[in-house]
Amino acid sequence: MTDDARFVLVTGLSGAGKSQALRFLEDLGYYCVDNLPALLIPTFADLVIRSDRQRRWIAVCIDARAGESLENLPALLDEVTELGLRPDILFLDSSDEVLLKRYSETRRRHPSSLTGSIEEGIRRERAMLEPIRARADLLIDTSATSVQELRERIATVFQGDKDAQKLLITVLSFGFKHGVPQESDVVFDVRFLPNPHYDPDMRPWTGNEPDVRDFVLNSGDAPEFLERLKGLMKFLLPRYAAEPKSYLTVSIGCTGGRHRSVAVARYLALFLRDLKYEVRLRHRDIDRSA
Repeated sequence: MTDDARFVLVTGLSGAGKSQALRFLEDLGYYCVDNLPALLIPTFADLVIRSDRQRRWIAVCIDARAGESLENLPALLDEVTELGLRPDILFLDSSDEVLLKRYSETRRRHPSSLTGSIEEGIRRERAMLEPIRARADLLIDTSATSVQELRERIATVFQGDKDAQKLLITVLSFGFKHGVPQESDVVFDVRFLPNPHYDPDMRPWTGNEPDVRDFVLNSGDAPEFLERLKGLMKFLLPRYAAEPKSYLTVSIGCTGGRHRSVAVARYLALFLRDLKYEVRLRHRDIDRSA
């Protein structure tokens, strides 16, 4: 890895927030280029490595607008790695329903549509981007992510010296009835634990309340499950870090995402912090109605 250079490839679905992500990276001090021809990536990276600029941080956005040259993107990124500069791939995604709504509101033509149909454009674009999505280091689903939340996540991950950065872990609670988070690397289903929803006194609260948390973490099979979960994390995380993997999202799901998953996610985040990992805790569905 070149000592002080960083290379971030921003890509993803049209309407998922790539332009905003690029602006946020620029605010962090990155030299940003939008819609760079894919074939120029190795040349551009080499120029940055040889640059005498004090901060050699660059971010480029390449997406379906690149057309057929997108097929060469994985090989081109391998060339960058051979230069000694491993790219970070940031992939922005959203649900089809959200993308359709955003395009309908702006009344813009979808860049990947041949007929003018937004649905067709989204479908074709997903197929085109699937190979690079599979290689993404960090996937952010912006379906229910505010602009401020996106800014904070990008700042957390991409601000600072990459060589000094350890494995960054996001522990994310969610409700299965609202869908599994797309950015998940590992998913645990805690719907087998006793559900506070069926207790009228606890139903209005969340897993952040001490009474609800104590009920979830100490009932039924919870104590044994938590011990096994901690053992599994101790086994897995050093291996993910050695891969090397810089970013990991561990998702904890229950039915609605307000009680059991919140309590377990909080417990896991505290445990991982005690192990000296850098951890970010998010509760995706905690504010949805009970």
